[in-house]
Order: sequence, then C-alpha cells, then structure tokens
Amino acid sequence: MNSLPQLKIILCSPRGFCAGVDRAIQIVELALQKYGAPVYVRHEIVHNKYVVDGLKTKGAVFVETLSEIPDTSAPVIFSAHGVAKSIPKAASQRNMFVLDATCPLVWKVHVEAQRLFNEGRQVILIGHQGHPEVIGTMGQLPAGEISLIETESDAKDFQTDNPDNLAFVTQTTLSLDDTAKIIAILKDRFPKIKSTPKEDICYATTNRQEAVKQVAPKVDAMIVVGAPNSSNSMRLVEVAQRSGCTKSVLIQRAQDIIWEDFSSLSSLGITAGASAPETLVEEILDAFAKRFTLEVSNHVSARENIVFNVPKELRNKKND
Repeated sequence: MNSLPQLKIILCSPRGFCAGVDRAIQIVELALQKYGAPVYVRHEIVHNKYVVDGLKTKGAVFVETLSEIPDTSAPVIFSAHGVAKSIPKAASQRNMFVLDATCPLVWKVHVEAQRLFNEGRQVILIGHQGHPEVIGTMGQLPAGEISLIETESDAKDFQTDNPDNLAFVTQTTLSLDDTAKIIAILKDRFPKIKSTPKEDICYATTNRQEAVKQVAPKVDAMIVVGAPNSSNSMRLVEVAQRSGCTKSVLIQRAQDIIWEDFSSLSSLGITAGASAPETLVEEILDAFAKRFTLEVSNHVSARENIVFNVPKELRNKKND
C-alpha cells in the first residue's frame, strides 16, 4: 500500500469572515426569518458565490438596481459595500422598507468624505474604479467633487488648482503597502494634504494581510480562498507573492484546484478573504487530505473580537 506524501499546511489566522461581512449576512438571514421570502438584496450582499447562492436558496433575491424590484412591502437590503446617496433617496421615493447592511467601517469613510467636503476641501479617494465600495463612496458627494486615484502613476499625475486644501480617504480593502506608497507621493507633492483621523483600511484587511506576510516566506505555495471580484481576497494573493511566495493563487472551491500545480509541495499556506466562509477552507483541507498526509498548524498574528450590531428592526426585543 502506497503511503501518501507528507504536506505541512499553515493556516493563517485571522482569516475569513470579518465583523462587517458577518453582520451583513446576518441581516439577510434575520430578515428572511422575520419577514419571510422574498427579501430583496441590492448587489451581492458580500462578494462570495457560495454565500450568495446559499441565501438565494433561502429566498433572497439579488438585483443590481432598484428598478428590478417590484412595488413591494418586502425588505430591501443594501449590501455591505455601501451605496451612493441617490440609492436610499430613490428607495424612499418608492416607500421601500430598507435595511442597510453597509459595513460600519465603510459608513465611517462616507462620513469622513462628507465632513472633509463640508470643510471646503477637495477630496481624493484612493481605490479601485468600478468596485461597489468606491461607487458608493464617490456617490456621497456631488458629481465631480471627488477624484479617484488608483495607482502611484495617478498620484504623480494628479493636478489641482487648490494644492493647500486637499484631503484623502481610502477604500477599506486595499493593499496596505500599495496605499502607503500612493499616500507618500501625495504627501510629498502636497504637504498640506489632510487625511482622516484614523486609518481607512479596515482592521480585517490589515490583519489578514499581516498574517499572510508572516506565513508566505515559510511555504512553497499559498492558497487564498475567495472570489475574483473580492478586492480584499485579490490583495491577499498580491501580498503573498510580494512576500516571497510566488506560487500564490486564488481559489473559490476545492473543485477549482489544479492539482498538477500542487504535486511537489512540502508546505502550503492557506488563508481566506473576509467574505469567504470557513466551510470553504475546510472543504479545501479535506481535498488535500485525500492526496497528502497532512500536518496542519495555525499561525495566529492577531485576535479579533469585534462585533457590529444588526439594525434595530431585526434585534430580539429582549436584547434591545
């Protein structure tokens, strides 16, 4: 009987769901329990197909625009990524019953952008064009009043008539290192540029990237469990590659593993983006256990105990 090859697996911790994702999913599930199906959700509640498909089977209906929703008294939920100010306004005009699942840390960026604009500052957003969080943040201010910078090149080329009155905010799921370089360029070019009092990149993004930085140099390959449209998951792949693990890949499900790529490993790191459930990590571990004799360890770089409350409409009366 042939024995299976040995494989050392290091699990990055923290990994997977953050408090904002956990809250958003809870909002959909609690709304379904309280009000019954259907519950309408504008955009994927979080960027993970497994999660979205699971909620669909329970009665959630996902749409990209409010116009897709019929006149209804059913709850309409905004995703964790946040929305432009025009969206709640349009919902109100149709008398929709809205439950807002915007992550509180994204909401904080919205508030800061508005505050800086109210101070008369020209606001810059560092982020990725087209990402729903960026669309939502830019939509907090009047059209044309917030400028998007994606790259170091953008930061070098940015022009303004008011260099002494600039301010910036950032998307919450960016690469810490990339963003630091962009900010350094802006501060060098515009010494009076103002930032928010606290870092906009969220604690979960920071912690997951730090864990990957610590594990990546120790392993032959790294798997990031997550979705290709998940910004924080894609950044984890980049961080792993830059930290010395060139064979770092994004995988959604165990069935997506290309086994030839992992045939000659002695060590593997695994992490998960903030919208990827732990059950998918377990699924991938099970798949490797059929082909290798595993030695699994946990590398803990931080501990997270943050919890965000769901909207009051969904709270248990005795907990109010």
